[in-house]
Amino acid sequence: KGNFLIKKTFEIKKIQKQKMKQEYTLTIYTENQLGLMNKIAIMFSRRKINLESLNTSPSEIVKIYRFTIVVRETKTVVKNLVFQIEKIIDVIKCHCNTNDEIIWQQMALYKVPTASIMRELKVEQLLRQYGAKAMEIREDYTVFEAIGQDEEINKLVSELDSYGLIEFVKSSRIAIIKSSEGIQRKVLDMEKNDPSKKPINNEFLSHKSMIFEI
Repeated sequence: KGNFLIKKTFEIKKIQKQKMKQEYTLTIYTENQLGLMNKIAIMFSRRKINLESLNTSPSEIVKIYRFTIVVRETKTVVKNLVFQIEKIIDVIKCHCNTNDEIIWQQMALYKVPTASIMRELKVEQLLRQYGAKAMEIREDYTVFEAIGQDEEINKLVSELDSYGLIEFVKSSRIAIIKSSEGIQRKVLDMEKNDPSKKPINNEFLSHKSMIFEI
């Protein structure tokens, strides 16, 4: 009976923790794209945190890269994760946002038998409803592109499945933070405070013509 109560308590706590989890988008700026990729992979695997989505791209500043990572975790875990990420020497800044605080999209490609589109009027109506555009039309299949969010992209997959969906692929999330001013000001401040770029005051610089003998 005691073991049963312990097991039941553990299960209840696990369910409660799952309910506390929500989707967070981490936006990380770095100068070292490959190096950070390895460090993040190790950090997430050690904490047993699944990556729901990972995207890397150039930022608004040359040679500074932007990572967009989506995780589903508790607020406490994510805050600690952001703190650890910002301790990495290559990281300039790490933002953490909920879905309400960002504007985000994903892209998806659907390969559908051309015969189904020609035969079934509803398929064409569905594609129009979801704003899908034809990328390539061939005799045996047609590839459509749709841009949206997870829910609508996945709904279209379900709809097209009954019409012989051949292939489907979805991109990682890209996101813009609503309240962010970008990274440019942060980089400029870092350059101003960089000791290597400050002028060096040396008492011997004014004696260029002097010759020192030993």
